[in-house]
Amino acid sequence: MPDFRAKAYFPETKEIKEIKLSDYLSKWVLLAFYPGDFTFVCATDLEAITERYNDFKNANAVVLAISTDSVFSHKAWSDTSPRVKKSPVPLIEDYQKVISSTFGFLNSDTGAARRGIIIIDPEGRLQYLAVFNDALGKDIDHIYNALLGLKTIHDTPESAGHICIIPANWKPGKAPMEIDVVNDIGKL
Repeated sequence: MPDFRAKAYFPETKEIKEIKLSDYLSKWVLLAFYPGDFTFVCATDLEAITERYNDFKNANAVVLAISTDSVFSHKAWSDTSPRVKKSPVPLIEDYQKVISSTFGFLNSDTGAARRGIIIIDPEGRLQYLAVFNDALGKDIDHIYNALLGLKTIHDTPESAGHICIIPANWKPGKAPMEIDVVNDIGKL
């Protein structure tokens, strides 16, 4: 994944710090892109992420929210929005639109980030990417299940001729499917 350096507002400590994506190698990283501060669906996204924040943290994952707003706008939004002020999620500034553009989330019509999510594994590889209609909030339960499924795949050693897969509608706690890539052809 391309690295980036940017300012971020950290609501828990009320600090503005410069971060790099590479600072989070060895952890799972969720980049939650959203169109803008002080908008309606975006506040509900952060509220839903906040409700699962400790679950993500316990899964060795860091959630970072990114929009094309400044860190000053992020701070003002965090201080004033009833939903956002409860969120510990760091808010990354992409005022120059480089991050949104690099990751394919820049809406060329509006100049704002598109709503979406990226999940990056501890080795820095893209494992999940979704772009949503800007009026459609993120399904955080699905994203959390996707993270756990990806962690299961990541942590299950493959043996010769066998792979671990996560079937459709899988839920945490269910066993993954162990597939014999030769003998299981046509049996599913």
